Amino acid sequence: MKLTAAQALVAWLVAQRSETLDGHEVPLFPAVFGIFGHGNVLGLGTALQERKDDIPVWRGHTEQGMALAAVGYAKATHRRQVGVATSSIGPGALNMVTAAGVAHANRLPLLLLPGDTFTTRAPDPVLQQVEHFGDATATVNDAFRAVSRYFDRITRPEQLISTLPQVVRVLTDPAEVGPVTLALPQDVQAETYDFPDTLFEPTVHRILRPRADERSLADAAAALRNSVRPLLVLGGGVRYSGAGRTALEFAERHGIPIVETTAGRTLVPHDHPLYAGPLGVTGSTSANTMAAEADLVLAVGTRLQDFTTASWTVFAPEVRLVTINAARFDAVKHGALAVVGDAAATVRDLADHLREWRVESEWSARAAAQRGTWDAHIDKLRAHTPGTPSYAQVVGIVNDLSGPNDYVMTASGGMPGELVGGWRATGGAPSMDVEYGFSCMGYELAGAWGAAMAHTDGLVTTMLGDGSYLMLNSELFSAAFAGHPFVAVVCDNDGYAVIARLQEGQGGAPFNNFYADCRSAHDEPPRVDFAAHARALGCAVFTAADLSEFRDAYARAREAAVRESRPAVLVIRTQPSSWTEAGAWWEVGVPEYLSGRAAYTAAKPRQVRYLQP
Repeated sequence: MKLTAAQALVAWLVAQRSETLDGHEVPLFPAVFGIFGHGNVLGLGTALQERKDDIPVWRGHTEQGMALAAVGYAKATHRRQVGVATSSIGPGALNMVTAAGVAHANRLPLLLLPGDTFTTRAPDPVLQQVEHFGDATATVNDAFRAVSRYFDRITRPEQLISTLPQVVRVLTDPAEVGPVTLALPQDVQAETYDFPDTLFEPTVHRILRPRADERSLADAAAALRNSVRPLLVLGGGVRYSGAGRTALEFAERHGIPIVETTAGRTLVPHDHPLYAGPLGVTGSTSANTMAAEADLVLAVGTRLQDFTTASWTVFAPEVRLVTINAARFDAVKHGALAVVGDAAATVRDLADHLREWRVESEWSARAAAQRGTWDAHIDKLRAHTPGTPSYAQVVGIVNDLSGPNDYVMTASGGMPGELVGGWRATGGAPSMDVEYGFSCMGYELAGAWGAAMAHTDGLVTTMLGDGSYLMLNSELFSAAFAGHPFVAVVCDNDGYAVIARLQEGQGGAPFNNFYADCRSAHDEPPRVDFAAHARALGCAVFTAADLSEFRDAYARAREAAVRESRPAVLVIRTQPSSWTEAGAWWEVGVPEYLSGRAAYTAAKPRQVRYLQP
């Protein structure tokens, strides 16, 4: 079949199918997010236009934003579908590097197709080309290498035949999954080749469920049998495997208390008797107390990031770590007894090895008792009080008015601690996306656009601060123009409040975070009218002055978003210094002359590197 390289690539994208967790067949690549310029408009752009009825193309307004929308789409579909983003060479391409970092850190699939310079070099240097004096082969797209699981530059059309199987391998393999970058020189996009018809045959990609080594399973079962106070930690890998129900049944069968990581949030119904809460710095005192008392931690589908482990101070020094992970890279961390395999399959196999073994009932009952204490604390934080609302109060109302099929998300600043620590899951499916692997400001709005496209069974609500809104808001217009509804709750607290908290909490002087502490030539600097701005971007807009108004406004915003098929933005002023605290330590570099150094010095000896024999 004689096609240009761009036509062949698009035809291949259309032919790829995926099987969802419930067994339905869907497109593996359901959407392309594109901003066209020289480098991708005539080659790839023309090929996409020719197949516009087969693969939808959505116009973005920043390359970073549209690529983040693709990431949000992948997360909302539990990695069963992959968003594609394409840009021109130069600044357009480099704008997508941040999104690649988000996908890489969070183990999410993303296909990036940046344009590239001419392979012939005949017109060099071309517009937007960066020339390296010592490496003629380098282009700006080499910046993607550090944040791509797989990178290739297509310098001949026929190279697609060998690279495309590798592309789909990485995007669908739970052990390798992450961003893939195919740099596409603009002259090669337009070149033709006689491609084999078999390259374009429809192919269904099903979830891989590698089974664990039997000896590793036997060792893990022996370690559990020898424990008295085991704790089950559920991470994002449980979600992506569709293993939530399996893990819960495992815990129930053996009486093991459960905690969740940030990526694993909402896997367990909040009121389950074995649920102790979310773990770590942005988690709960209940889960952290259980972690400190546990003599064995069974961590499933988690890379045990520092916010989860409180910089490796949340567990007891003598704890035994057992990990179940599809990626050996993550499974072997900190000398854990590594069991490498799919979460669902491996948890079932481990249960078979344990047979009827159960934990003593006193330890099992500790979970509900500890969580009850945390719940009472959250209830106090949520209670209606006069004056400016806190994050916790705003989150509480959103939680109260959300249904079991709704989806809530955030990414950076103080809101992750409020959602992870305070949200109470009601449904049976994961319903939260907290991007705290890369903590990318601006993901809250761009990612919500992608999530809203994918999550059609309920309403998406994204929650963010004023700093994140100002960082990246252009995809509000993209979503409004395209007709994808979600609610954005913008909490205005006058600056980068959570970083000010970190700065001042360690003894630093207030500087460059709150607007009051920033340099300005004005005695009374201007303020942003977020409502007017969002309205100008085509959104339905609501404002609230207090909690009572917020409850009513959020209900109306939900209705408006669905009725009008566009984002509804709700703006409210919030307290700048009221937070949900889990009481865990987080390591940051504190200079010796700041007052926080004493606490740092005291906490540092509790930081353990677990290297088991």
